[in-house]
Amino acid sequence: MGMTRDEYQTIIENTNKASMDVAMQRDITIADAFEKLVEQQPDKTFLIFEDHYFSYADINASANVYANILIHHGVGKGDSVALMMENRVEFFYAWLGILKVGAVAALINTEAKAKAVSHAVTTVNCQLAFVGVECYSRYASGDDRLFAFPVVIVSDSFDKQANKALASISENKPSNHIVMVDAELELVADKTFDKSVRGDLNNTDTACYIFTSGTTGLPKAALITHSKWLSTGQRWLQMSPMQVGDIFYCVIPIFHGAGLMSLFSAVFAVGGHCVLKRKFSASAFWKDIAKYKVTVAIYVGEICRYLLRTPVCEEEKNHGLRILLGSGMGADIWTQFTDRFGDHIAIREGWGSTESNCNMTNMDNRPGSCGRIPYWEKTFMRMAAFDVESETHIRNASGFCELAEVGKAGELLGQVHTGSGQIVSPFDGYTDAEASEKKLLRNVFEQGDCWFSTGDLFRQDDEGYFYFVDRIGDTFRWKSENVSTTEVAHQLAEYTDAELINIYGVKVPDTEGRAGMAAVVMAEGKIFDGEAFYRIAADNLQSYATPLFVRVVKAMDLTGTYKLRKVELVRDAYNPELFDDDLYVLNKSASAYLPYSAQALEDLGVAAFQAEI
Repeated sequence: MGMTRDEYQTIIENTNKASMDVAMQRDITIADAFEKLVEQQPDKTFLIFEDHYFSYADINASANVYANILIHHGVGKGDSVALMMENRVEFFYAWLGILKVGAVAALINTEAKAKAVSHAVTTVNCQLAFVGVECYSRYASGDDRLFAFPVVIVSDSFDKQANKALASISENKPSNHIVMVDAELELVADKTFDKSVRGDLNNTDTACYIFTSGTTGLPKAALITHSKWLSTGQRWLQMSPMQVGDIFYCVIPIFHGAGLMSLFSAVFAVGGHCVLKRKFSASAFWKDIAKYKVTVAIYVGEICRYLLRTPVCEEEKNHGLRILLGSGMGADIWTQFTDRFGDHIAIREGWGSTESNCNMTNMDNRPGSCGRIPYWEKTFMRMAAFDVESETHIRNASGFCELAEVGKAGELLGQVHTGSGQIVSPFDGYTDAEASEKKLLRNVFEQGDCWFSTGDLFRQDDEGYFYFVDRIGDTFRWKSENVSTTEVAHQLAEYTDAELINIYGVKVPDTEGRAGMAAVVMAEGKIFDGEAFYRIAADNLQSYATPLFVRVVKAMDLTGTYKLRKVELVRDAYNPELFDDDLYVLNKSASAYLPYSAQALEDLGVAAFQAEI
């Protein structure tokens, strides 16, 4: 049974107070908070990586040396430093070193390359870059601007294979600005670090640029202040049963806000320690949870679905995991997950974005919900009614937005300021002022007000619980009905021969709207069964929501945080000339999806795909 409205509201108010308390401590930065923990518990483990244990003092000492490397190169308060490195201990040496001198860490996606990496590094005017040896080839695929400043190549303490590339990089470097970290470490080995170099830095200053992973376009650099980062951990303390002594587990990329900000701010908040993995492994997950006595873990995107696809193992029931933090736990798998892995796990499914001025979290394990607003008069969020066909808000005769009704989809908005200009919840935005402005809506519910547009559609029930529907643009209209790609994917999840199912809308000649299409990755050893897939679709979906086409792909294109990309799939649509994957077409007479052919299209009553549409 869930909490009462008043109980839920009390936690929200305590959470907001904790965030305000952090904001009031203007002189406390992330580096200050870490150094305080070092003073309090120098010998306590901070990180476990590759079965090696690193204490708070160990990490601090190495971070001080990296800070001295930056000082040697003239990097200081307010300067930007690129950090492109996979999950490993040296990431923390570099990241904390950057913060210790008052600089801003530009956290570069480790999969970025060519135009994407050039854009990310140059858009924030970096003065130096720490690049992991494992990322160098992708970094170097960018243009010459990436070598106009010192580029420090960081070797890997635990990957000899990756380090073999060091000699080649040194011999073939395109710029004399490329230096090896070992040489830099020797250069500053006898220097001591003085934290006074960061001067009067305070927690309203920018600590990191975290780039939107997004599914389209070049990434935008979101501004993350020291206050926002630190308050995230304090919020988790209020919203979940965390405690001193908790052991955390991180398998998601730490260049992203979910890993570095959500999880590690919580580690800081309790003074705990974290087991850091290079990458997510479904087969190793529960074994690691048991081995390291993990109590708190984080998930994103499709991770939980992957875990349900693994063979049963002894550790999945014999573990001490108490809390799961994250987003993307679909309603279709929530109960399956708790039934299999333990209903004692407190699942803190939430919603938010790196740059958002608002967020919510499910604090009482309501299956499928990402949070609750118990009393609308006590929140600065609103649900605006939205027309998915025109992709515009529904407005009244006065030109102001209508509120979405209970049970109806609407866009969640977070208020920035009132009509009179009173600040409610600041939006820090991006480095790109134009991109920041595009996320703001004005004159929404009153003249002069300003709201952050989340770009996400939700549905609320009569108890105030929220359920994610889709991103604006992912919901499409077909046969005069709105179709949520997320909800269709959830309904088709009964087709367990598939590892992943991605739903999207595609244009069909001479028709209005977009027809549903599914991209399917089959589980190992499984072959697509058009009859079985049809039965599940017919049993679970309305006719207008049933995909007309199924494309069986070898692998799904995912972002760094396991979110499904759709842009290329939408572009290819059902044109077999653009891909060599197996393609199937709905045939209701045969009660199956049949292999693509001109006859199959004719039977369905649609024309062949036309590139110009």
